[in-house]
Amino acid sequence: MTMISRSGSLARWMLAPVMALAMTAQAMAVDLPDFSGLVDRYGPAVVNVQATGNPDAQAQNPGDQQEVPEIFRRFFGPMPQPRDRGMRMSMGSGFIISADGYVLTNNHVVDGADNVTVRLSDRRELDAKVVGTDAQYDIALLKLSATDLPVVSLGDSKVVKAGQWVVAIGSPFGFDHSVTAGIISAVGRNFGGADQQYVPFIQTDVPINRGNSGGPLFNLNGQVVGINSQIFSNTGGFMGVSFAIPIDIAMNAVEQIKSNGRVSRGMIGVQIQNVDREQAKALGLPRSGGALVNKVTPGSAADKAGVQLGDVILGFAGHEIAMSADLPPLVGSSRPGSKADLSVWRDGKTLTIPVVVGELPADKDALAGARGAAPKAVAGNALGIVAEDLGADQRKQLGITDGQGVVVTQVTGAAARRAALEPGDVILMVGRKPVKSVADFNATLKEAKPGDSVMLLVRRDEQTQFLALTVPAPGKD
Repeated sequence: MTMISRSGSLARWMLAPVMALAMTAQAMAVDLPDFSGLVDRYGPAVVNVQATGNPDAQAQNPGDQQEVPEIFRRFFGPMPQPRDRGMRMSMGSGFIISADGYVLTNNHVVDGADNVTVRLSDRRELDAKVVGTDAQYDIALLKLSATDLPVVSLGDSKVVKAGQWVVAIGSPFGFDHSVTAGIISAVGRNFGGADQQYVPFIQTDVPINRGNSGGPLFNLNGQVVGINSQIFSNTGGFMGVSFAIPIDIAMNAVEQIKSNGRVSRGMIGVQIQNVDREQAKALGLPRSGGALVNKVTPGSAADKAGVQLGDVILGFAGHEIAMSADLPPLVGSSRPGSKADLSVWRDGKTLTIPVVVGELPADKDALAGARGAAPKAVAGNALGIVAEDLGADQRKQLGITDGQGVVVTQVTGAAARRAALEPGDVILMVGRKPVKSVADFNATLKEAKPGDSVMLLVRRDEQTQFLALTVPAPGKD
């Protein structure tokens, strides 16, 4: 009897940890969120976006190239080719923001596309019109000819915090309405490079892959707080780090596209860099941080306000600048003409410098993005290049003082696309003849005969180079 009693006690003693683990697992399961209600209610507003177009045109978009060397890849890539081998088809995601057919997705999902088709949750396929795009924010606004469509609920991306649960719905690899979940890893994440330097990304660990691009990121209340846009990857597949565009940034772009046909961004006219420990010591800063000014554009807002080389910008409009990448999103989201205070470290003191925010030059904007906002522009030349005259402010901001140059707003000719000419480029010369206006530019090109090679002197950002284009025969592109 004693032995049996001891065995029973021993068994209960051995089972105690197992029972405790089971109870803990059950408690944890109760605490985990259930996303099914969210998916049932808002999943029908998530759509699949298919874009087809000329392969030469879409080749300009680095986001859909397998061989892109940058470790930051947009997870939207080429899908299987359609039967027409002369066309290229790509696939992404999007979501309906109004019952009358407005759809939000990424610019790189539809960039270079001739035709865009949206597949709804009920399997209907509708042609979509590209109302407008913005490459810097990577936003595209589409319009469907339909009514009474299911819509998402929009949230406030300014209140999201690291550690909160989020859900993604999209079409990874073409599998419509796939649901994945994770947490927000960080907010206000900036890459600092020229690509999307104005976006303070939401970083998550939500599993997303090629085809999720342009899809919504939901909070637990079922509100969209971001648009899935990029992943950090060596392989092009999910590696636990992904990035979403805050919905506040996206909707600001949407409203501007609807009202003005393009997105305007603020600019103060400084070139900046990070401050390391040795530089902080040399500058007398208590610690490394801020944005060190290494160039001030003459005549810019910063120049007029008295910003100097060697200044360290520590704050903008009440927001701390911990590193140089923090400044562009804050300035870019400011309304041109608005006033803001710069907190600047100079000669061992912190100064407050008021600045009137300028406007980012048109060559940084997706000028050709508003394809549906106005009648399609027609090139007045055989190369299929649509251009606009540069304004006085643009010339000043670009440092072009000799009256030369026209800015490219749309590229429709195959030769120009193959030469990688793109909206925002400034054409300074045709051959050895300076270009001073659009009329001048078109008139000069009329002298070229089919088959002739034409040299264009093109400026992009701070670089200037000659491009050679062949004039096509009449009726051919």
